[in-house]
Amino acid sequence: MPPFDRPASYEDLVKLPDNLVAEIVEGELHASPRPAPRHAVAGSRVGRVLGPRFDRPGPGGWWILYETELHLGADILVPDWAGWRRERMPRVPDEAFFPLAPDWVCEILSPSTAALDRGRKRAIYAREGVPHCWLIDPGARTLEVLQLESGRWTILATHVGDEAVRAVPFEELELHLGQLWGD
Repeated sequence: MPPFDRPASYEDLVKLPDNLVAEIVEGELHASPRPAPRHAVAGSRVGRVLGPRFDRPGPGGWWILYETELHLGADILVPDWAGWRRERMPRVPDEAFFPLAPDWVCEILSPSTAALDRGRKRAIYAREGVPHCWLIDPGARTLEVLQLESGRWTILATHVGDEAVRAVPFEELELHLGQLWGD
């Protein structure tokens, strides 16, 4: 049974403790504890690998940001990573949230959040026209690379283990998956 007899509001979200990641997905409030170590390692390393190469001003540059709060219609989502091409978003907003859908999202899957990330959140990203999505599963040691085509997600590749890969939209960088697993 849902915790409210009405759709969750932003006020409900901000009342939660700061140690939780809180989202409103299709009117439902979802709160998760901070990530487990494998999740945190993979997430941190994604930022360390992509940030120095792409988080730069000018053409070809990106804003690559961790746990941003996205306000997409009535939905409030917090992807592990989100990226905006600087051509589309020259400056970050002054608000404490982002009303513009990103060009890329990355969700680090945890057993407690994988169904939400793969299902309802990914559907919202498609609705909002986010062109690229990565799903990283540290337990299975996989990177799924998805691209939005005609409003539907296409799996471009599923990379496994310690492969060296080039994954859109950052294919100019060779990513060694073994860096993500924390071994």
